[in-house]
Amino acid sequence: MEVSSLPVELWQLILSYLRLPDLGRCSLVCKAWYELVLSLDKTRWRQLCLGCLEHRHPNWPNQPSVEPRSWREAFKQHYLASKTWTKNTQDLESSNCLSLFRRRKGRRQLCVGAAGEFSSLRAALAAASPYDCLVLLPGVHEEQGEVLLKVPVEVVGQGNLGDVALLASIDQHCPTARLCNMVFMPARFTSVLYKTTSGYVQFDNCNFESGQLQIHAPGTCQVKFCTFSQSSIHLRSMALCVLENCEFTGSENASVTVEGCPSSDRNWACKHLAVLAKSCTPSMREPDPAGCPTAKQDGWGESLLGPVRTCEIVVGEERSSFLSAVGAQALLGSAQEDTEFRENLQAAKEEECPALNSNSSDSDLHSDDEEDAQAVYKLPYQAHSLSHTLADVTHSRLQSNRLHALQRDLKLKSLQQELQQDKEAQSLANSLQGCIIRQCLFRDGKGGIFIYAQGQAKLEGSIFRDLTYAVRCIQNSKVIMLRNDIHHCKASGIFLRLSAGGLIADNNIHSNCEAGVDIRKGANPLVLCNKIHSGLRSGIVVVGNGKGIIRSNQIYGNKEAGIYILYNGNPAVSGNHIFQGLAAGIAVNENGRGQITGNIICENQWGGVDIRHGGDPVLRNNLISCGYSDGMVVGEHGKGLIEGNVIYGNKGCGVWMMSSSLPHLINNEISHNSIYGVAVFCRKDHAADYSHGQGRSESFQEEREGAGGENDSDSEEDYPAAQRPISVALVELNSINHNGAAGLHVKSSEALNIIANVIHANCDDGVAVLQSSQLTCIANNSISCNSREGVLVEAECQVELRGNGIYENSSHGIVSKGEGVIAENDIIGNHRCGLQLLQAADMKVTKNRIQSFRDYGIALFDEAKGLVQENLIFQGTSKKSILRPMSNAEDCIIQNNVLLTFKKRFDMECMLINPPARPHIEGGAPESCTAADGQRVSSITTRVDGGCHNHRSIFCTIL
Repeated sequence: MEVSSLPVELWQLILSYLRLPDLGRCSLVCKAWYELVLSLDKTRWRQLCLGCLEHRHPNWPNQPSVEPRSWREAFKQHYLASKTWTKNTQDLESSNCLSLFRRRKGRRQLCVGAAGEFSSLRAALAAASPYDCLVLLPGVHEEQGEVLLKVPVEVVGQGNLGDVALLASIDQHCPTARLCNMVFMPARFTSVLYKTTSGYVQFDNCNFESGQLQIHAPGTCQVKFCTFSQSSIHLRSMALCVLENCEFTGSENASVTVEGCPSSDRNWACKHLAVLAKSCTPSMREPDPAGCPTAKQDGWGESLLGPVRTCEIVVGEERSSFLSAVGAQALLGSAQEDTEFRENLQAAKEEECPALNSNSSDSDLHSDDEEDAQAVYKLPYQAHSLSHTLADVTHSRLQSNRLHALQRDLKLKSLQQELQQDKEAQSLANSLQGCIIRQCLFRDGKGGIFIYAQGQAKLEGSIFRDLTYAVRCIQNSKVIMLRNDIHHCKASGIFLRLSAGGLIADNNIHSNCEAGVDIRKGANPLVLCNKIHSGLRSGIVVVGNGKGIIRSNQIYGNKEAGIYILYNGNPAVSGNHIFQGLAAGIAVNENGRGQITGNIICENQWGGVDIRHGGDPVLRNNLISCGYSDGMVVGEHGKGLIEGNVIYGNKGCGVWMMSSSLPHLINNEISHNSIYGVAVFCRKDHAADYSHGQGRSESFQEEREGAGGENDSDSEEDYPAAQRPISVALVELNSINHNGAAGLHVKSSEALNIIANVIHANCDDGVAVLQSSQLTCIANNSISCNSREGVLVEAECQVELRGNGIYENSSHGIVSKGEGVIAENDIIGNHRCGLQLLQAADMKVTKNRIQSFRDYGIALFDEAKGLVQENLIFQGTSKKSILRPMSNAEDCIIQNNVLLTFKKRFDMECMLINPPARPHIEGGAPESCTAADGQRVSSITTRVDGGCHNHRSIFCTIL
């Protein structure tokens, strides 16, 4: 028979009436007929799949409205799975083909019920032969005592699901059995519906109500298309079992309990289950592409955030315009009040103080064009040790290139990329051991899955919602979670403790009342490529010696910290995008630690990173940007190594530190923040200090109770946080540029070392020391092109300035009212005085090279005193060199200074040669900030809303 004799549509219509065996025979006729049979996928194959009473929709219960890719393939998988129970031939001596022939030919069908051959299931089992089919007729079948299943049989309910109800407790003692299409209810004397300790049992399309299944190794099971209402499964020491397309509702405890290490005594069915599990592995879902991440409404749950709005950073010659001029004035607030005295000081003071001029002759260089004259007198200083870093921050194109490079380097990795690079994760993802749970729905109950005592489970493509918790894994157990959806849990979504481990990858975890993932007490999982968002508390909590590798996740929109590390938690956090949180991006408190590297932390409402109360992390090569408050907060008693990060475009300070904290701030780029680049304060913030609308205050006491509630004294490890010999806070080798206020603002009661930084083009002072009861050491820095003074030292502050290059600031080079030493600095090309001492300043000024084009090289006012000697001072076109008051001539010693006037340009070029231009660092400065893969760190986008700030951090008040 030729297909071409009729139109294809007619052949398809004819074949759509055939039964399954006839379709199979037709497909063997020829290739054309085979293709015709295949073309019936959405018609006849769909009818066969949905019409079978032993199966349900292939995507039930999670997506029953979504059609499978192939109805024929789905029907094939259902059919093969339903025959697994018949593959046991250990009890037969004949060959496989002969045993199957005998089984098929001699298989009987026994009817149980009022109109059947047997009145009870017990009577039918007594008469059954191996592999017989027992058909339960519609009705309620109740067994008074425990039913022993001694021969392998198939028990099937007739009619639709719900027509047959079986009230019994069955104990299986045979190697295999199958039960299908019935409702199980517990007998009056026990809640156990079914148990086996040695054989294999297969449940298809059943309902279980108010009871429990108990499967103990070496027994095993396969459960498919079943509903558990207030029922549960207890699996002990499973080598391998499979639960697919099941629904669990209303459980009073865990719906599935996995206990014990997988048994080495494997059931005969394990090899068949392994083949079936591999053939049904779903394809991996790719995460959303993210350069600079944004929250997306993808049907997994609503974000707590409004619309996301970002803008490109404009890298100009001076700074990014994050705020309007009015907004900037409001933000600076009282910071400007501290410098108001400087506006009209000069006119009144100079009238009272005679000038001390040089004996050398005046310059013969005069020009009508002031700019040309200034160019003639300008001293070249660009060859100092930090000039390469300075060149990077002053060149707009280079800076813009770095911004795009960082976006490329810190792009999220997909799960496939992670598995290719991490063999341990790949091994876990491919493992088939313990309990395999796929495409199941857990809802409206207390618990989802509880794994303990070295148990092992693998969860794929399941949904957990409206539970108390989704997964609880403890006591050296292992859980592998791939592509699950976990949301609206009343406690944490995933909870691991007591040395639990495993792989949590490519899951969507959102809208939970506690942490999305809670890691405690030595638990050490791999957490990769998840979306963790919209939680009512933190995204991930690592508590009480918890560990773990947290990598390539999107963590956003959580009400508390995106990642919260405390009580000796010590995870490795890398390659994550943590953004749009309603509190801090990462909080490290209460002796928390951790290696935090290569993350993008942006657009969080409070501090991008918050460290305090003994928190001692290592932060390297992160981008902390576009936050609505400070980029990084190091609060009371915070510590840590903060190295190689880009802290960019935050609406508060770049780094906010308390004087009691002892961080090492090394080799970071801190730029384009709306207030200070680095601010050091000596007092706490209070809730009343926050601007309106910054979000609700978090309760540290609640988090303490949550973290400590699981810490049993007999199992809690107790070891101190990592200690380093730190006695003074250190700010070293950073680039602090283009910030909206002072580059470095110090109001501290503790010692501070500021070493070898580039402080450039900030919109106020380069360094402002407003309070410093202990010594602040400012050494070997390049401080240039700031909008006010290069360095401001207020009264009663103790400062040592040594070896700095202070160049071309818009006001004075140094203004000091305090005490200390100013030695061996180059103070060149500033628009007003090189050095100004005011009020009761008491400074030792020695061996500096000072040049001012329009004003005095050194000016002393009021009761200023000290020693001014052995300085090299260039007398500019104004013929001013040293201004001093006559009233305190005895207290102010000025001696052995060299005052120079040049007539030829080459004379000026010789001025900064021996020694070379400062800062001069022996061996040269280390390389600038680099990312984890060696690429230069840069920055990407920012937001432009307004805000307010009042000398205090806007960081989160968790503590």
